[in-house]
Amino acid sequence: MRYTLVSFPRQKNMLFLRSFMILFLSCITIKINLCFPSTPSSLKTLAIDGHFNFEDVHHAAKDFGNRYSFLPLAVLHPKSVSDIATTVRHIWQMGPRSELTVAARGHGHSLQGQAQAHRGVVINMESLQAPKMQVHTGNFPYVDVSGGELWINILRESLKHGLAPKSWTDYLHLTVGGTLSNAGISGQAFRHGPQISNVHQLEVVTGKGELINCSEKQNSDLFYSVLGGLGQFGIITRARISLEPAPEMVKWIRVLYTDFATFARDQEKLISGESTFDYIEGFVIINRTGLLNNWRSSFNPQDPVQASQFKSDGRTLFCLELAKYFNSEETAVINQDIKRSLSQLNHIPSTLFVSEVPYIEFLDRVHISEIKLRSKGLWEVPHPWLNLLIPRSKIHSFAQQVFGKILTDTSNGPILIYPVNKSKWDNRTSVVIPQEDVFYLVAFLSSAVPSSTGSDGLDHILIQNKRMLELCEIASLGVKQYLPHYSTQREWQAHFGPQWEVFVQRKSSYDPLAILAPGQRIFQKPIAYSR
Repeated sequence: MRYTLVSFPRQKNMLFLRSFMILFLSCITIKINLCFPSTPSSLKTLAIDGHFNFEDVHHAAKDFGNRYSFLPLAVLHPKSVSDIATTVRHIWQMGPRSELTVAARGHGHSLQGQAQAHRGVVINMESLQAPKMQVHTGNFPYVDVSGGELWINILRESLKHGLAPKSWTDYLHLTVGGTLSNAGISGQAFRHGPQISNVHQLEVVTGKGELINCSEKQNSDLFYSVLGGLGQFGIITRARISLEPAPEMVKWIRVLYTDFATFARDQEKLISGESTFDYIEGFVIINRTGLLNNWRSSFNPQDPVQASQFKSDGRTLFCLELAKYFNSEETAVINQDIKRSLSQLNHIPSTLFVSEVPYIEFLDRVHISEIKLRSKGLWEVPHPWLNLLIPRSKIHSFAQQVFGKILTDTSNGPILIYPVNKSKWDNRTSVVIPQEDVFYLVAFLSSAVPSSTGSDGLDHILIQNKRMLELCEIASLGVKQYLPHYSTQREWQAHFGPQWEVFVQRKSSYDPLAILAPGQRIFQKPIAYSR
């Protein structure tokens, strides 16, 4: 049977379409209201100690990356852990008919919207007032801290007891929950491992709103899931961090190399066995004018005459940065140890610069730069950072193709590069690392000038990042991203590789509705629309 199209006069046709669209949109509105009945009102009825803010939410749609902005429906300012558990449990109980998701936001240092929740709830973890920080001394000292506590505050409090955490990040104005959800890496990682290797116990709110204590011996699967888990399995509300005796002072040393192979060989020598130094990092410097003169503001040259004659213009250089911790009564012995260790290296002798600073000043060194940049309006700009973990066997190939070729200068920000020992990382955690005994962190910490279309602009830096990632893929370098960011689940699956199946299983166990950390874009909450 054939059906004949019925033609209406133009006016009647337009009237019909208009009536149909009004009816259709009305049905959608009714449907949405039935599916999500007065969500703000339901949150307002929750019995919590803190409060929700439904108006002033714009700050929760910003982060350090300054590239993504997704407005939440509400921001929770918790006063207790119970506030967080109550909120997550409420959203869990609403089931798949609610589109609400939850993101825990620390100090807002995410790079690509990872701590944002579009039309969801962002929890301001820095508002969390409990539990109060408690330092426990003894043979095995530790500190119990809130997941929203800043590492700089932990340092200040533990120093009152002559103690300090073992492993750090370069920037201390980050929250405990934020760094433990990734890994937490700095120059101490070669010896102590990342921060996630120095945690005894966690208190976690799962995606079901359950409040669970976990450790290596109690609820161990959750414990290792959460560490390096990108916020996918629970919100860290408390952590027990390992401590060690804190030094008073730091010998802070820099030397330069012109040859990457020599530079890498010396770095790897230093991280093997019992190194004299307590901190080992490095960075790449390309085409910088007056480099050593700039160092003089913080360091003293061992040979001022030779240092003044050194030219950095137009060259690709590699800086080895070292630190040795000590107390004042140990100065003479420490100086001899450092001299002996440096004599075994192959750096350019005239580029040896040394500084002596208090321990807290060394650890908080990046904050000093932050203050200067803020005063010039250069802190709150786009930060298209790229952090890579590169196997030792591939680092020379990467360096040869990138430094001086893809990257012809380092004026957009520092490039860190240093090796770490895989043996110091726990393979039971969720973090993904290369499968070699030694691998390198290579961090491109760029800042983009807003509105610039030149080499310091966002588009140019993103193109450079893309070229480096394409190089890694084409050359099969076995690279893993640190602080990873992907757009599709297929890319995430490739990132996790053999760990993907375990990661998915853990998600189904602890956050089956995919409520937590939607900004990571790994899983999407399934929404069930009523018919």
